[in-house]
Amino acid sequence: MDYFQESLNLHRSLKGKIRVSPKMDVRSKDDLSLVYSPGVAEPCRAIAENPDDVYKYTIKSNTVAIVTDGSAVLGLGDIGALASIPVMEGKAMLFKRFANIDAFPICLDTQDTDKIVETVKLIAPVFGGVNLEDISAPRSFEIERRLQDIGIPVFHDDQHGTAIVTLAGLLNGSKLVGKKMEDLNVVINGAGAAGIAIARLLKAVDNPDSPLATPVKDIVMCDSKGIIHSGRDNLNYAKKEALEFTNSENKTGTLKDALVGADVFIGVSMPNLMDRNDVATMAKDSIIFAMANPVPEIMPDEAKAGGAAIVGTGRSDLPNQINNVLGFPGIFRGALDARAPRITPNMKLAAARAIAEHIREPDFDRVIPPTLDEQVAWRVADEVRRVAEEEFGKYE
Repeated sequence: MDYFQESLNLHRSLKGKIRVSPKMDVRSKDDLSLVYSPGVAEPCRAIAENPDDVYKYTIKSNTVAIVTDGSAVLGLGDIGALASIPVMEGKAMLFKRFANIDAFPICLDTQDTDKIVETVKLIAPVFGGVNLEDISAPRSFEIERRLQDIGIPVFHDDQHGTAIVTLAGLLNGSKLVGKKMEDLNVVINGAGAAGIAIARLLKAVDNPDSPLATPVKDIVMCDSKGIIHSGRDNLNYAKKEALEFTNSENKTGTLKDALVGADVFIGVSMPNLMDRNDVATMAKDSIIFAMANPVPEIMPDEAKAGGAAIVGTGRSDLPNQINNVLGFPGIFRGALDARAPRITPNMKLAAARAIAEHIREPDFDRVIPPTLDEQVAWRVADEVRRVAEEEFGKYE
């Protein structure tokens, strides 16, 4: 199937993939009087008297805003707000399909950080959570950070969703190759939103003493200029901050240099950056998660020819698909059900463990659940809700 042409045909015929549907029919004067004037005044008065009642009487308890500025859409880059709409509609469908959450695209025609932050704060009253999506780094870090105090979970899926699912795969993969997480030397290629978030989660930077944490030994991060080290003068603030918990030996050189002796390669960067000879320089039974889409940093057959024991990609037609859909529906479901004001590091770790443990008997071609497994989101939701209630208490 030509997915590109058929997708274009599908979108043309549907004129968009989501819609708003009423939860009841309005067939009589009594119906109209209940859903609108005069009856609707009573829930309005109740909310005005007790703002927390908004969760009882409106869509807020089950509605998520998918907010983007169109600056880093899939593999398409900065295509703007209008062109990002089909992707955000698709995301909304996944929220509904896997976690029964009503989500709606909010595609902002600005890439000004202050305006995005202000806009999200202004529209927050109607939403129970905000999923930031496809916003370029390093602005995405600041936007998310500045929105953590608005009383509802704000979560940048390109950062944390990717990191959570990657950690889940690595938890199972390390067991299969007989290595402990704390002994792993990891190379991450790509130092944008996803790469830095993966590094933070793998090192448990935000909660190193958590009983859920199993930080890896060391991480060397690379970007298009090579290894990120303290001697470079071309690093943005996010990459400089990453040096506080990566590259403990201050290694220098290229990606090829970084790979020598590494146990794990994680790619969130560009296609065809490696070959079997590069993999052969890594440690025995290496793990490769090459997640560039649609063409990974290295194809599985090439990686295995170099000696890799486990290979995952972002593609649905290859084994071990590392895909955010295993994470974000359940994470938001759990956070919404717990009425959590934010998503904490422990909630992220709990989500990763829930995904990993969903496979009772992982194997080399199945270190992570398939993306269409409908039970994953609910298992993740249960664990995220449990941790949220431990941290914030149960709401009445």
